[in-house]
Amino acid sequence: MASELAINGGQQAIQTDPEDIFGWPIITPEDEEAVLEVLRAGEMSGSAVTKKFEEEFARWHGMDYALASNTGTAALHTAMFGCHVGVGDEIICQSLTWWASALPALNLGATVVFAEIDPQTLTLDSEDVERKITSRTKAIIAVHLYGHPADMDPIMEVANAHGIKVIEDVSHAHGGLYKGKLVGTMGHVAAMSVMSFKALATGEGGMLVTNDQEIYERAVAFGHHERTGLNESPELSKFAGLPMGGFKYRMHQLSSAVGRGQLAHYRERMEEIQKAMNYFWDLLEEVPGIRAHRPTEGSGSTMGGWYAPNGLYVPEELDGLSLEEFCEAVRAEGVETRPGTNELLHPHPVFNDADVYGHGKPTRIANSDRDVRQAVGSLPVSEKTADRVYSIPWFKHYRPEIIQEHAEAFRKVAAHANELRE
Repeated sequence: MASELAINGGQQAIQTDPEDIFGWPIITPEDEEAVLEVLRAGEMSGSAVTKKFEEEFARWHGMDYALASNTGTAALHTAMFGCHVGVGDEIICQSLTWWASALPALNLGATVVFAEIDPQTLTLDSEDVERKITSRTKAIIAVHLYGHPADMDPIMEVANAHGIKVIEDVSHAHGGLYKGKLVGTMGHVAAMSVMSFKALATGEGGMLVTNDQEIYERAVAFGHHERTGLNESPELSKFAGLPMGGFKYRMHQLSSAVGRGQLAHYRERMEEIQKAMNYFWDLLEEVPGIRAHRPTEGSGSTMGGWYAPNGLYVPEELDGLSLEEFCEAVRAEGVETRPGTNELLHPHPVFNDADVYGHGKPTRIANSDRDVRQAVGSLPVSEKTADRVYSIPWFKHYRPEIIQEHAEAFRKVAAHANELRE
């Protein structure tokens, strides 16, 4: 009998042209005109449009302050400085994340201690965070990885008990909810990328939000020299004219113009993404070997714009079929998918060997009274994720027929996995 799998000569699951279902961001004539207005006015390097964007962004999140920067990395860097992360301090972060969640700490003279993740959410394990706290711990970076909200209640409980600041990295989860609360509004400060590949896309840029005036004003003073004089704090405003960190971090106003338009329509567009992505996973409920990476129904938590969505793989349910073989068969059905995750940070040479600033020793331990470097084997849960996580399509529109075909590709391969083991 002929195989149904496309990799073995069967018909592909994908038969319908997906058209614009993956197209992002959505750029309208209104967005184009907003950019042209900035160009015509010659205000590319000003801040008037950016300040309007900040006001709208803060209001959207229900927060007191928002500060735009030229990248998400800059936003995270300034958030750390805002929380007084400095020489000899430690921050705690997960190893499975984009490097910008942690690496800027080294520039501040601090170091990074990596904690474990929960294997289902792929976000910080609060119990391991507490085990990693020392007298030098200044901040916890709670990353809402791949759109899944971190378990903020126990993280905040641990942080508050030890007098430690929490910085939320919302780069993957714009608009997501944790138990009904908007991500980015529960920590002491939040920072995020809003570059063109993200769910909330401005072109290139970052945003910081907080209700803490001191954190906000320190962030302004660090990389926004032209605005430091507006700070109420006399200790900070006296540095007006020069950035305390020596950085120029303001957002380009073309990005601000795009961002205002994207934010105005983001909620409705995000809701359509959520409808499409949840429909995809609903079609795959009970399929052996694959699990949805999303909050449980009824928890009050959501995935926001579902940036960089993934699935969880359970090879034991498919007779040990490797994730690489599974994904290869799904790709043959016409669906783009890849095994693995972001590169883990804790074994990377930049965190273990690089002497960035000429200290004569690795920068990560240059200002520490102990060697915090973590070898392979120190984070076993994180280290197993590459074999158990795979990418799935990121649908931007609710088109049931197209979504059904993509879901069928995964269902078909799971159902005929035994053929791939022969």
